[in-house]
Formats: sequence, C-alpha cells, structure tokens
Amino acid sequence: MKTVTCIKKYTILYLFLIPFMNHAQEIDRKALVTRHQIHISSPDTLASLTVGNGHFAFTTDITGLQTFPEYYQGGIPLGTQSDWGWDQKPNTSNYRFDETLRDYDQHDRSVPYAVQVKDDPRKREASDWYREQPHRVHLANLGFEINKENGDLITPQDLEHIDQSLDLWTGTIRSQFSVEEVPTAVETIAGMQEDIIGIKISSPLITKNQLRLRLRFPFPSGTWKDTGTQWTGSANHTSELIKISSQKYRIRRHMDSLSYELTVAWKGTAKIREKEAHYFEIIPQSKDFELVCRFTDRKTEAPLPDFTQLHENSAREKEKFWMNGGAVDFSDCTDPRAAELERRVVLSQYLTSVQCAGKQPPQETGLTFNSWFGKPHLEMHWWHGVHFALWNRHNLLLPSLKWYEQVSGNARKIAQRQGYEGVRWQKMTDPLGNESPSSVGAFLIWQQPHYITFAELMYRKNQDPKILNQFRDLVYQTATFMVSYAFYDKKTGYYNLGPGLIPAQERFPAIETFNPTYELQYWDWALRTAIAWKKRSGEHVPEQWQEVVNKLAPLPQQNGVYLAAESAPDSYTNPRYMTDHPSVLGAFGMLPDSQKLDHTLMAKTFELIWNNWSWEETWGWDFPMTAMTATRLGKPEKAIDALLMDIQTNTFLPNGHNFQDERLTLYLPGNGGLLTAIALMCAGWEDNDIENPGFPKDGTWNVKWENLQKMF
Repeated sequence: MKTVTCIKKYTILYLFLIPFMNHAQEIDRKALVTRHQIHISSPDTLASLTVGNGHFAFTTDITGLQTFPEYYQGGIPLGTQSDWGWDQKPNTSNYRFDETLRDYDQHDRSVPYAVQVKDDPRKREASDWYREQPHRVHLANLGFEINKENGDLITPQDLEHIDQSLDLWTGTIRSQFSVEEVPTAVETIAGMQEDIIGIKISSPLITKNQLRLRLRFPFPSGTWKDTGTQWTGSANHTSELIKISSQKYRIRRHMDSLSYELTVAWKGTAKIREKEAHYFEIIPQSKDFELVCRFTDRKTEAPLPDFTQLHENSAREKEKFWMNGGAVDFSDCTDPRAAELERRVVLSQYLTSVQCAGKQPPQETGLTFNSWFGKPHLEMHWWHGVHFALWNRHNLLLPSLKWYEQVSGNARKIAQRQGYEGVRWQKMTDPLGNESPSSVGAFLIWQQPHYITFAELMYRKNQDPKILNQFRDLVYQTATFMVSYAFYDKKTGYYNLGPGLIPAQERFPAIETFNPTYELQYWDWALRTAIAWKKRSGEHVPEQWQEVVNKLAPLPQQNGVYLAAESAPDSYTNPRYMTDHPSVLGAFGMLPDSQKLDHTLMAKTFELIWNNWSWEETWGWDFPMTAMTATRLGKPEKAIDALLMDIQTNTFLPNGHNFQDERLTLYLPGNGGLLTAIALMCAGWEDNDIENPGFPKDGTWNVKWENLQKMF
C-alpha cells in the first residue's frame, strides 16, 4: 500500500509539473549565454557596451571607459544615468501649467488637454518648459586621458590591437588595446545593489606618465536628445572636491534642483586634482590600479566595496539572473536564421535587465542617453515590462509597478480636470508623475489598461490572494476611468471610445477619431479582467462596468477586414494610414481571443497589412507585435519572418540594441517586444494546445525552452 501511495503521489507531482518542465534540464544555460559574448575589435560608435543594475547604468567606448564622448555621440552615447538623477531649471518666467491647457469639444462639453500650444508665444514657451522640465541628467563622464610619446592626446584611430568583450555571465567588460605598442588592459563592472562603477587597469603607460583618468561633469543640454557632451552651462552648477583620506575623495555636486555625491576610492598610490571647473584628473602611480566610484543622491558613510568585492557580487548576481527565469535554446534548430534569433534574445535579456528594471518606467532609450528629455512614456511600458513577467522575472517588473501607486494622485487629478472618474494614466511623464504637454500624447488612451495587464500577469504567477490585495485598488481606479471615459451613443446603443483620441497608430486626427480597433479590444479585455478581480475578491461588480462591457462598440470592419478605426473607412487606401504602427494587429496578438473578434476577418486583415504596409516606416516593436498576431492566427512561418524582417528599424546591432535611425540609435521597446513575442511563440497562451505555436513544424525549428509563463 505504501508503495502504491508513493507512486500515486509522484505521478500527481509529475503531472502537476509537466506545464513547467518543457525540455527541463536540457538547456545548458551557461553555454547558451556565453556563446553570445560580445566581441569588438575596432572603435564602432554603434557598439558601445553597458554595465548596470536596472536602475543605474554606465556605458563605455572601446577603452572600457568613456574616453571619447564626442566621437561616440552620433552613435550610442556614453551615458552615466540613474533613476534618481533628474534636474529642473528654475521657473524664472513663472509659467503655469494651466497655460498649456486647451479646451476641446467632446460630446457637447469642453475637455481641457495639456498640449503644445503653437499660436500663442507665451503659452508655447510654457508648454516647452513643462515638456523639458525636469530632465534626466548624465551624472559624470569617466574616461582616460592618454598621451602619445610626443605629448598629443590619443584619438580612437591611435588605438592598436583592440580586443574588447562583454562577459554576459558575470557582467564584466574587458578591454585591451595598445598605444604605440604599449598595452593596456581594463575591466569594468557595476554594483548590483548600489550605483557603483569599478575599474581595474593594468598598463605600463601609467609608469610612463602617459595615462590619467578624467572625471568630468557635463551640463544638461535641455534638448530633446542629450548625449552628455555639453561642458558649459548655468552658473548653478558646482563641483566640490573633499578629501576623506589619501585614497578616498568625495565630489559634491549641485545643480539647479539636484544635489548628489560621488565617492572615489582606489588601491595604490594616486593623486587627484581639479584641472578646471567640473573637470578632475586622477593620476595613478603604479602599473596596476583599481578604482571604484559610487554615485548617490543622499549622504552616506557606508563602506565602499573594492573592485574584487564588486566583481564577486556582479558575478554572483548575474549568475542568479541567468539561472533563474526563462531560457530559450535554438542550438538544435537547422534554419540558418536561428542563431541570429538566439543572439537577439540573449542580448535583449541582458540589455533590458541593466536598463529597464528600475523604480520607475524607463525611457525608450533606457539609461544610456536622453530621448524626449529623458522622460518615460507609459504606453511603452507594456513593451518594456510585460516580458519580465512572461520570463518569470516578476521581481524586475515589480519596482516600476510601485511607482504607479506613488503617482496615482496626479493621474486622478488629470481625470478630475477632464470630468472623468478614477485615474487617467499619464503618457509622457517624470519621476513624480507630472504630465508633459503633448499634442499627441495627451490624447493617447492605450496606456490606460496597462496597469491591469501588469497586475493580471503578477497574479497569474501563482494566483496569490496577496497580489489581489496589493494591486486591486488601482485596478479598480483604472477601470473606473475606462468606464467613465466610454460615451453612450443613444443612436446606436453602443458605448464609444472618442472622438477625441489618438490611437496607438499615431496617424489620425484626435478630434475626429473614434472607436479604434485595438483600443476597443483592449478596453473589453481590461474591463472583463477588472470584473474578474472583483469576483476573485468577493466584491460586488458595479452595474455600470458590466453595462459598458456588454454594449461596447463592435470592432469596426469594412470589406471583410478590420479598420484601424471606425472613423477611418480609408484605413487601407490613404497612404498616410499605411505607416507607423499597424496596431490593429495588436487586437489579436498583444490581446487574446474574445467574443468581439472574428478570426477570419483578422486573418484577412493580417494578410492585407503584411502585403501592403509601408514597413520602412515602422518602429522596433511592430515586428514582434506582428509575430504575435501571426502566432495566434496559426501562421508560424510568418511569425519568424516578422521577427527577422530585413528592415532598418528591425536592426539589432552587435551589442544587441535595436537600432531605429540616427535620432534613436537604440530603442529598448524593440528588445522587450522581441522577448514578449518569443515567450508567446514558445509557451503559448491559455487554452493553447500546440507545442511551440510560433515556430514552423517542418523540422527546422527544434526550439527548447523552460520556465516561461503563458500569455493570457
């Protein structure tokens, strides 16, 4: 009897574990990761490498430091950025936020939106000021100053015998180069818990008095894109050098609204001097030299770890990262594209972990350089964050979800100002949740259901009632706005979205646009999910919630395909509407099946878009979105083709970054989108019974994976 009972127990346990065991124990994770170590052999401005911890990052050039910032500014700039590093210039003109507001007629009432006013000089200045303030700051530039024997400073072209690598398994950048046949070796790492950089240098150039370290502080440019190369600025910009010991100094920084400190310490003998304002030199005296530098926005006397301790900590934490969470192995695939896809997947995991796992939603260029003044875009948080949950790295998503709690008061004020209930989530924002004026962003609504998406993904990990308690208040407030926003049309008997919105495909005029397909589907799914949260919590479902769900407008269609919006019958005949995001596909890709959706119509819509879209005028996340739709439609060949489409905005550089154009040389929503698509293509979704549904069944895609979470 005991033997039979034991067998039954183990059989039950085995059956329980099957969904989590896809090819379990078959993936050699270290081999998977290390076969994609990055190697650079020349000064490539698009091959900058980054170390970081998710809320702080340090990006290096070919020397392993930030030696050539001007040379790299046209590629991937050499940034040092953090979650907390924000500055705001004084409002000397006394601009008021209400000067950015403009009333728009919606359903016979005036609704104020914060926009970029262009027809009034004062209001235009006010809207520009609120867009630019606050802005993220480049905390410092730490690089080499190396002289040739004739005294000239080296340029990138003077470097010889270059060999640089990024060890993904330990988070270590190793750089080797020579100057006039004299070798230099550098190791660069980041602190995993604190905002610290550690460097280890070995070079005879030190004893030849040809190598120094330069610590320089750029001033914010105040422009849309800040590459950390402006060396002059406001008088409200001070750098004070304070001696702690012969091997430890502090630099106290003060800007307009930001104060922070750097503590630098080294092993061996060195001198530090102020060369000019905001410009310091550290001059080592011995061939082998180690230095650590901690950045903090608060005073601390905590011990500073040395390089060896930093390295051990980084190696330990990176191994935890790679050994936990999901893994996908393409090594048994025979399709010649598989190796490149695996490279993109591995490098995207690294990049999003060091750039996008902070205490607030990331900006689209992460912690490398400023785009849109360094501000996060909440509609992009879906692409930055969903993959963390699907790859069972919920811990990397959770810090940014707590940010929503902190800024919900501002979101509530936006809703109240516009006459709605609940919270209306911001679009372009800052650490405090302030709204940035935008003639497009103010009218976007697809960021609104994201919080419900994140909460549902967190809950589905193990259906813990504690998760319901943690997130339900904001889930309900989010849904309350969505219900309040939907407008009942007495003529049709439906609840409409708009007019007075811009869909995810930002090609339609706000005041004329209503009932976009993707947003309708997202509204339906999110409200049904919020209702499910009410029932799980044993709470009464508000009648109005169910009323809106039951009578939400149908997905607009014409000639057997879904339109981008009901207000756009020319969705596929107007060339302007065949560009930007084909977000209609998101209605059955990013989102699951529903009673509103017709598979035949979506399949025809997919083919129309696939064959006629202006793919050259798209963005990095459009390709994984298309792949997800293809997967749900049972078109795995198209899913692969979408992920590897030969289009500039689908370029993945040697360092793994998703390149868009000269303005956006990296684009992390593309990396996050790729990981989201791969998770769906492997693990599938609820009620899916096809193994690896996103990969062709012709024998060329033997994909192994483990520990991925199903999509809804």
